[in-house]
Amino acid sequence: MKKLEDVFKRSGIPTYTFVEPTEYRSLLVSIRTAGRGTIVEGPSGIGKTTCVLQIIESLEGSNTVLKLSGRNPKDYEYIEALPELGDLGIIIIDDFHRLPDSTKFKIADFIKLLADTENTKSKVIIVGINKAGQSLINYASDLTGRIDTIPFESNPDEKVIELIEKGEAALKIFINIKAEIVKESQGSFHLAQILCHDTCVDAGILEEKDEQQVLTSSIEVIRERVLSDLAKSFFEKAKLFATGPRLRREGRAPYFYLLHWLASGKEWSINVRDTVRQKPEHRGSVGQIIEKGFLEDHIQKNASLQDVIHYAPDTTELSVEDPKFVFYLRNLLWSKFGEKIGYKSVEFDTRYDYALSFAGSDREIAEMLFEYLTKHEISVFYDKNEQHRILAENVEDYLAPIYKSEAAFVIVLLGREYPKKIWTKFESDQFKDRFGEKAVIPVWFSDVPSGMFDETSKVGGITVDVSLPKDQEIDRIGGILCRKLEVYKEESNKALETS
Repeated sequence: MKKLEDVFKRSGIPTYTFVEPTEYRSLLVSIRTAGRGTIVEGPSGIGKTTCVLQIIESLEGSNTVLKLSGRNPKDYEYIEALPELGDLGIIIIDDFHRLPDSTKFKIADFIKLLADTENTKSKVIIVGINKAGQSLINYASDLTGRIDTIPFESNPDEKVIELIEKGEAALKIFINIKAEIVKESQGSFHLAQILCHDTCVDAGILEEKDEQQVLTSSIEVIRERVLSDLAKSFFEKAKLFATGPRLRREGRAPYFYLLHWLASGKEWSINVRDTVRQKPEHRGSVGQIIEKGFLEDHIQKNASLQDVIHYAPDTTELSVEDPKFVFYLRNLLWSKFGEKIGYKSVEFDTRYDYALSFAGSDREIAEMLFEYLTKHEISVFYDKNEQHRILAENVEDYLAPIYKSEAAFVIVLLGREYPKKIWTKFESDQFKDRFGEKAVIPVWFSDVPSGMFDETSKVGGITVDVSLPKDQEIDRIGGILCRKLEVYKEESNKALETS
């Protein structure tokens, strides 16, 4: 008598419900080809490793199979030694994207050697997430033509239906919410197995029935049952990623937005650089954590994040490792989730939080302030950081809207040279009317002659004491500006709630 856990399996290779994915035939031919490297790439939980193992099992004379994993540090030494071990049979390297760069380089060279010699006694099959093939070619461009890259996409609905119907036949049941499960699975065999398993548990189907039984389950109940179970594992991981190394209420929540975009993506992965290009309002915040390596560092320092998310800094590809995590994220109420983890608002009315206006002689202070604020996930317009975008543009047309309205506040560094420069005159002409909007923050230098900036003394500002160490003063001023932004956002949220 067949048991539920053997039919709709939540882990391991399916016994009764294996379905050939669309890529099955291409993969079969590649695995049969002597010496040629095979790369299987695609989202987690899509059935890559299962398909590889099923094909190998179907081939005559393929008895010697060794499966190694990039998730297991204990396998690293063995993987590195593969080129020196002689005839290997079939070697499967799963989670290839997790291996150290030095190891990837050695494997790339080894695959090239096997292809050049048409070795019939050693075969390397690499399994990884999206862009695993491109990652390998990055290490050895001349691999092109020596390897097959088989991309696994989300499985079509008819394949997921086939899986479910095989399980129904094995247990002698009819699942009344089959169409809803297909939709919820979003092309993942693994998710379909889990949803079917929980549907059976909910209906009391724990083993094969003596005669056909029709279930009367509700997809809403099953979804909530699965999500409640997943929340125990994934809420803290989602919170850890979304808040970044430290929750900064004054900041622009770049990690939160990355997670949201990842959940919304069709392919369970996003290219961060391309996504930011499409969403320029997040360039100052999300762009900074990418360019400065903060995202890579955050994931590397948290092993629990590495279980569910992978980031490749060379390609800026951010991918989900666990399909169950995708399911959890896609069913989150994001506004509620944001509030629960500490963000009172994740909507922004302006492109920048702050825009810096200063004379060239005060660039050192401006740059230090820019660095401080961006580390606090605040979006800042600083001309040097935008030089590549200003090139070939009409500079006045580019800058004017930033100082007029695209920054919530303008920070004016009022040093001795500020009134003497053409560009500071232009910038101040753009934002002068914003003094009345309480949107201009003067920063006076203590060595400026008395009376030079009397007009600006009518609004609250900050004084830089030039006799003190610059980094000490930047910490003080930056802290004030962070607190200002936090209060501003709190007041804006209250205004929205009462309107």
